[in-house]
Amino acid sequence: MKTKEHPFCFNKKFCNTGTDYFFPLCNSDWPFISALDKDVEQLRNNCGHIHQSFRSGISNTSIIASTPDSSSRSCEGTPRFRMTPGSARASATHPPRTPLTDPTFTSCSSATTTSGASVIVAVVEGRGLARGEIGMASLNLKCPELVLSQFADTGTYAKVITKVHILVPLEILMPDTASEKGKRTKLFNLITENFPGVAFTAIQRKYFNERKGLEYIQQLCAPEFGTVLMEVQAKYYCLAAAAALLKYLEFIQNSVYAAKSLKVIFKGSEQTAMIDSASATNLELVTNSRDHRSEHTLLGVLNHTKTPGGARRLRSNILEPLVDIETISIRLDTIQELQQNEELFFGLKNVIGHFLDIDQLLSVLVQIPKQETVQAAEAKISHVIQLKHILDLVPRLRMVLKSCSTALLKAYSMSLEDNRFDMILEQIKTVINDDTTYLKGSLNMRTQKCYAVRPNISEFLDIARRAYTEIVDDIAGLVNQMGEKYGLPMRTSFSTARGFFIQMKLEGVFLADGKLPAEFIKVTKHKNNYGFTTVDLMKMNDRCDEALKEIFHMSYVVICQLLSTIHRHIHCLYKLSDAVSMLDMLLSLANACTLSDYVRPEFTDTLAIKQGRHPILERIAGQQPVANNSYISEGSNFVIITGPNMSGKSTYLKQVALCQIMAQIGSFVPAEYASFRVADQIFTRIGVDDDFETNSSTFMLEMKEISYIIHNVSDRSLIIIDELGRGTSAEEGIGICHSVCEFILSLKAFTLFATHFLELCQLESLYPNVENQHMEVQHTRSGDTGAENVVYTYLLSRGRSEERHYGLRAAEMTALPSTIVQEAKTFASKISQQLLAKHHSDPETLVQRAVYHLATRLLQTARNSRLDPDSLRMYLKGLRKQYEAELQAAEQLVSVDSEEE
Repeated sequence: MKTKEHPFCFNKKFCNTGTDYFFPLCNSDWPFISALDKDVEQLRNNCGHIHQSFRSGISNTSIIASTPDSSSRSCEGTPRFRMTPGSARASATHPPRTPLTDPTFTSCSSATTTSGASVIVAVVEGRGLARGEIGMASLNLKCPELVLSQFADTGTYAKVITKVHILVPLEILMPDTASEKGKRTKLFNLITENFPGVAFTAIQRKYFNERKGLEYIQQLCAPEFGTVLMEVQAKYYCLAAAAALLKYLEFIQNSVYAAKSLKVIFKGSEQTAMIDSASATNLELVTNSRDHRSEHTLLGVLNHTKTPGGARRLRSNILEPLVDIETISIRLDTIQELQQNEELFFGLKNVIGHFLDIDQLLSVLVQIPKQETVQAAEAKISHVIQLKHILDLVPRLRMVLKSCSTALLKAYSMSLEDNRFDMILEQIKTVINDDTTYLKGSLNMRTQKCYAVRPNISEFLDIARRAYTEIVDDIAGLVNQMGEKYGLPMRTSFSTARGFFIQMKLEGVFLADGKLPAEFIKVTKHKNNYGFTTVDLMKMNDRCDEALKEIFHMSYVVICQLLSTIHRHIHCLYKLSDAVSMLDMLLSLANACTLSDYVRPEFTDTLAIKQGRHPILERIAGQQPVANNSYISEGSNFVIITGPNMSGKSTYLKQVALCQIMAQIGSFVPAEYASFRVADQIFTRIGVDDDFETNSSTFMLEMKEISYIIHNVSDRSLIIIDELGRGTSAEEGIGICHSVCEFILSLKAFTLFATHFLELCQLESLYPNVENQHMEVQHTRSGDTGAENVVYTYLLSRGRSEERHYGLRAAEMTALPSTIVQEAKTFASKISQQLLAKHHSDPETLVQRAVYHLATRLLQTARNSRLDPDSLRMYLKGLRKQYEAELQAAEQLVSVDSEEE
């Protein structure tokens, strides 16, 4: 059956003002006013018509439902939605998910990134030979941005799961053929397992239509982003996902998007590094593993943003770091300039802090509500006031950026020179008063909305406002009379819930009989503060509300006119939103650098960190933690770390990964010097907890996680493995660890492998690219009792750990009886003597290792050296001496072996 055309674009019941901005009709088709100088009679007729629909409480439903053939069209054109049994609720019970129903914007400073999920994602997989080809489309209901992706994924569907995890979806859409109704594909099973708390909706496969998806994008894509059509016209699966997503939103939401209004972008999987959800959790990138409300995360450390858009952008960058060195370097240049130019830093910080959430404002401006209510009218007036407030800040932002010198800031400065910002502001000022602005406080904003439209535009609006003013004056007069009558310090207060009411603070004033007069009702008390009202005041509040409705109705008509004239230019706000969010994020990163001693990283083919520190631990401790050096290169890309429990191995591993992520988002890092190789994927295997939800034991979880790494690792990956094989016997654990190590050693991935299995340290004698390191501890004896104590230095040193039975030392620190610990030590020593054999590296292996190290260091020097000729000569002499020393050690081993014979 052929899919119906988009009803909101082709239905003749919709009226048009000659622009691309459409407005839904009320119960009958009232004509829109086409210019501001329309006669008062025409304005009155329109206001009266809207007023009747508002007063009657009749809301506008979908245009399809009101057409003569609505029954057949709704059956044929609406997708059938069916929730899976595991979902929390059926799609039919979902409330309309649209920002229009959200409360009025809060100020930027109080907004957070955890305000709740608002992203709907559609996922489709190719069939037959195309299985594994994934198309995704996502749209944030609070930000009018349609993001399309298409990529080839492996059998584990790691990329899909990671991308969905980053989006934090409100709802996931998939074809019904992949779900309960169909074959229950592997992708469907994985998504429902990994996101059990997210609503899942199955949609008929026919709505995943790439041709319809392309038509939608051609209709809705803003002109500034028109080049995306060239990118996606052959990406059939992401177009199919877009078609299903937009069709779903069209029928389920309470509004539709206006033509040429959406920001549409295509994101390939190769543009950012991939961090799977388990690694993001292990590293505590955005959520603390112990307390979800805690700010002891990487996001918490770096987040000094002032706008919701900046916070969202920072979170997205942390979860998806950049891989393009040029882009990273441009960000680092900008942060360096912000650090060095205090006037620019504080000037930008001051201006950015006044911006509201531009993305959310854009979202409501480009959506068309399907029903007219008092709340919708009031909200639309608020949106125009907020738009004026934002545009008033653009000249100030331009002025601050005049003094910038780096390429990125200059580019944003140029983008703000767009004359459309001034054009929209001038058009707004022809209708909205110059002194109208966004203010905090319900009464302040109520007053701003009431007097937003200029006088003399609508005669009836002016009359309604005079009536409202008189009522407010009468309320103030009534409260003053009450105060004089009873001799009490009364004042007028206002709240959204109660309207105008009387407030009183009793200090040194005594009530007759200890009670308030009987005519005061709805009394609330907090310490000496009283709040109450009277019957007369409640009646005046009702009159006040009626007058406000009249004002909002008539203001709404004028505002709709205004929006119809400025809509063709509104898309420049996407440019402003991008500039403000990026500047806010860069300011936040620069701010983090000033609070701690961070250094600018370099990008080479080597990971080298001098005196690196754990960024989150530094925030928790309030002082600098113990710093450590890190060095991983192509010549020694596999580091085995040993050491006792609680010696700092896990903290060190996380520290390296966090510094890598910080560098790749364009931030400075906590170290004295830092060089990184760009990682395309970051894997971690940390943690030893059972998973009761999936009925997985500790060992089973370890195997799942290591299997995921093995199937997805590449030569440019960074791998962090902590305590693999602890969930099974020692023999099996050592065997598994040895096999996994040998597999990873065949790659060029940088690997940090922490273990308690000292037997793995023998890999250093077998492979030249393996290096042993350990966490140092010191032993002290108590002068009184002679008991031996262990002091943790948290310092990393070369070589394997010489500590034995350190698990028993940890047991000694508990309340375990000393006799049990002593017997355990005796038994463990006997086993060690039986199992440990003497391992020697043969001389030939040592010679090969020396040659390998010399060759890799010469290669590294040729690629990355910035030394002057004299310094380079000295460095090469040092390499030669080191090479000769290693050869001499091999010769000594030959002589020792011959003497033993």
